[in-house]
Amino acid sequence: MDMVDKPLNGSHTWLSIPFDLNGSVVSTNTSNQTEPYYDLTSNAVLTFIYFVVCIIGLCGNTLVIYVILRYAKMKTITNIYILNLAIADELFMLGLPFLAMQVALVHWPFGKAICRVVMTVDGINQFTSIFCLTVMSIDRYLAVVHPIKSAKWRRPRTAKMITMAVWGVSLLVILPIMIYAGLRSNQWGRSSCTINWPGESGAWYTGFIIYTFILGFLVPLTIICLCYLFIIIKVKSSGIRVGSSKRKKSEKKVTRMVSIVVAVFIFCWLPFYIFNVSSVSMAISPTPALKGMFDFVVVLTYANSCANPILYAFLSDNFKKSFQNVLCLVKARDSFLMKENGNVIQRRLKGDSRGLHTKLGIKKTTMHGRARWLTPVIPALWEAKVGGSPEVRSSRPAWPTW
Repeated sequence: MDMVDKPLNGSHTWLSIPFDLNGSVVSTNTSNQTEPYYDLTSNAVLTFIYFVVCIIGLCGNTLVIYVILRYAKMKTITNIYILNLAIADELFMLGLPFLAMQVALVHWPFGKAICRVVMTVDGINQFTSIFCLTVMSIDRYLAVVHPIKSAKWRRPRTAKMITMAVWGVSLLVILPIMIYAGLRSNQWGRSSCTINWPGESGAWYTGFIIYTFILGFLVPLTIICLCYLFIIIKVKSSGIRVGSSKRKKSEKKVTRMVSIVVAVFIFCWLPFYIFNVSSVSMAISPTPALKGMFDFVVVLTYANSCANPILYAFLSDNFKKSFQNVLCLVKARDSFLMKENGNVIQRRLKGDSRGLHTKLGIKKTTMHGRARWLTPVIPALWEAKVGGSPEVRSSRPAWPTW
């Protein structure tokens, strides 16, 4: 078989280092009609890893989607982009069990239609993820370098329109996958879900590899690096002390979180693109060691989709508190809940009541394990309880009006 007819191990199958359709190492000698050896132990381990990554990714990204939609405080501009990133990762994880079964069964048993859907979702995640991270980096650049000028553009409505455009562009970019994805069988009758490029020369495959590398990695990465370069220059040249105000401190945390998420994405996807470009720029001899290395590289790309929720939990206090609240790991703090519900009245009631009780020397009591102030409800009852002469009553603080 021609090299172009030998896609890799059941995932990101537009790659084509000379492995068999389902991941075993084969000889490039077309006269060899012996069916290649399949390392079932290696396939079983790889299948197990895929399912573990899938479970963690589904749980983590579902949690991210829920807390952003559930809590009003989480509906920030950055979180709108994170929401779409989580949705892309969620769809990506839903396709992973099908690819894992292809590895385990050493063929694709689900038919052409599901193959096309899985390949399409796989491609959408690849491009939507990097496009969302690019937009997030541009947003950080505007927030730090041009905070005043960009205020009218950095709005939730604008962010939603941008994310819709990101999904649309991603669909356009992966049209070749949607058109040519399908099943292919080798000479031993084993089918695989891959891309059936037209022609036998491999020109389409080579062109698509370069096309995806430029649009899906090189150009976005260049934009991201420029954004953070300008951010660093701005901060250093203007002598901004980022922690000098609450707002600037918050901006610093958000920028730090986005930059780390971007760095992890690059770490997870760069080896994949190195293999990608290497497969068309040089002759590669298939070996078991190379196959094992490539399996690791592919797992790394999938692991990126389940790593993001973990990063949010460690890098964002709001995400951490929201996760804890949903998972009931700790009791939600009163101040956090009041912010989530937008209940300004409760916040003022708590502050004013505390001031009254401090002045009047009233002690607090404990109800159901939580400290609560004995707050008067009816002004007349309050005066009757305190007692005293009219002169004393008139010198007390007036009943607060909310």
